[in-house]
Amino acid sequence: MSLTSGMERAWFRLRLWGALACGQRTLASALVQRRLDRHPADSHALATQAHLLYLAGDRTGAIGRLTQLVGQVPGNAQAWFNLGFMHEEAGCIDRAEAAFRRATELAPGLDRAWYGLGLCLIRLQRFDEAAEALRRNTALQPMNPFGWYQLAHVQLERRQPEEALRILQHLRRFDPRVAAQLERETGLGATPT
Repeated sequence: MSLTSGMERAWFRLRLWGALACGQRTLASALVQRRLDRHPADSHALATQAHLLYLAGDRTGAIGRLTQLVGQVPGNAQAWFNLGFMHEEAGCIDRAEAAFRRATELAPGLDRAWYGLGLCLIRLQRFDEAAEALRRNTALQPMNPFGWYQLAHVQLERRQPEEALRILQHLRRFDPRVAAQLERETGLGATPT
């Protein structure tokens, strides 16, 4: 990379950051499009354009840009995670599962990808696999109650109420609000009258 191209990239990012910081999405979109017209393979510009399209409500456009990005930079775990998120929102669960799996292969420590994978597997009613994905998520992010909450529901689906009850007791220790919601929804921990 030459000094000129490095400075050009830095100037683009600075102007883009300024536009976004000032809430000028239209200007940011124009800057990104100009950058992509000159440098169609700029991964930062592609990721930014996908984000801007998502914010504008154009899920199809965002998926298209992320698909282009993972085609150009197949080792970008964050791009695969974002693509999985977009596919999940669009209701394309099989595609979301594949993208989340790729993200976890590339970055096994990406806890959000394990959580997304778990949610996809729940929707596909593959509860044993969902339990494993959610266990990976909770191991990486032990203080996030949502992975535990989903894991308790999965354990109930797997007919493992004692495991679900252990999760509820664990949740009570660090997030009583989510624990109470889980108890209301499932009847776990309720004392018989």
